[in-house]
Amino acid sequence: MTELYVVRHGETEWSANGRHTSVTDLPLTERGEQQARALVGHLEPRDFQLVLSSPRRRARDTAELAGFTGAHAPQLDEDLAEWAYGDYEGRTSAEIHEDVPGWTIWSHPTPGGESADQVAERLDRVVRRVRDSGVERAICFAHGHSLRALAMRWLGFDLTLGVHFPLDTSTVSVLGEEKGQPALERWNARP
Repeated sequence: MTELYVVRHGETEWSANGRHTSVTDLPLTERGEQQARALVGHLEPRDFQLVLSSPRRRARDTAELAGFTGAHAPQLDEDLAEWAYGDYEGRTSAEIHEDVPGWTIWSHPTPGGESADQVAERLDRVVRRVRDSGVERAICFAHGHSLRALAMRWLGFDLTLGVHFPLDTSTVSVLGEEKGQPALERWNARP
């Protein structure tokens, strides 16, 4: 089975203050750029035979600053884009809780955004793409909720369990296998 590394993009203004960011294409903050550069030496681009990224600037820039350029530049995959938050775009969880107490992306709908089933469907395509690639090691640069959902689909779990897998900016996680079964090898690790 292919070993899949997943890297959440570096900090943006909205990730720093807890605002939900899907389609808004924000750049990395100065701190986010430093976080991405800190990945250099911890991830060797030549070690990955398949390199994918969300098309959003924050994910692409993280990959580039981490050294994934030229022949090792990522292929853009819209299926890795962040969960579409719809009416909740740009809002914090606290603001959403004023209208919907207890709301989480994992347990409640997102008006005007994607359903959990839609997110699972597109991330299942990523899982198939990686597993069918036949490569030894792949890497995806993407977003907090989409990568948590990707991990749930890799493991064969329901998306609602994603609430138990926090993922910080510019961290590396590894999905692989144990005794022929999908497994979580490392989660939310800082370089």
